[in-house]
Amino acid sequence: MKGRLIDLTVGMDGLQRVTVALDGDMRETFSELHAEDVEITVKKYRKKRSLDANAYAWVIIDKLAAKLNLPKADVYRECIRSIGGVSQTVCVMNSAVNALIDGWKHNGLGWFAETFPSKIDGCTNVILYFGSSTYDTKQMSALIDYLVEACKMQGIETATPDEIAKYKEEWTT
Repeated sequence: MKGRLIDLTVGMDGLQRVTVALDGDMRETFSELHAEDVEITVKKYRKKRSLDANAYAWVIIDKLAAKLNLPKADVYRECIRSIGGVSQTVCVMNSAVNALIDGWKHNGLGWFAETFPSKIDGCTNVILYFGSSTYDTKQMSALIDYLVEACKMQGIETATPDEIAKYKEEWTT
């Protein structure tokens, strides 16, 4: 839910209290949970990517895959690997690496992992890449930019700069 932090106070009991203005209706949830401990996450709001952005990404992935004579999945993963901010590196005990990678890839086509040696004995570093289904508009825009540039380098026609600019207005915050 989108909202804005309004106020932060510290009560006589030492507990901090935050006032939040919400765009959505919280009454039912509040009624259900007001007497319970709840988990709270606060992060900067980013507008969700549009379905048009995802559809356009797959259109140009298909064009690029056809031109390069590669499977679409390979092109998609290479694009994910090439943009920043869509992976996390973890250090894992050697005995758990295969289980982590096998479980990770079940999340979807763009969820894959790569390994490299760790300086910690008995461990391996694993780069976990996130599929585009989790991308915010900034990340999706980076993916589209990368794909458009790759298409241009291959002489593949893409949307006009005006059309891409119009799409980006939708995607970015």
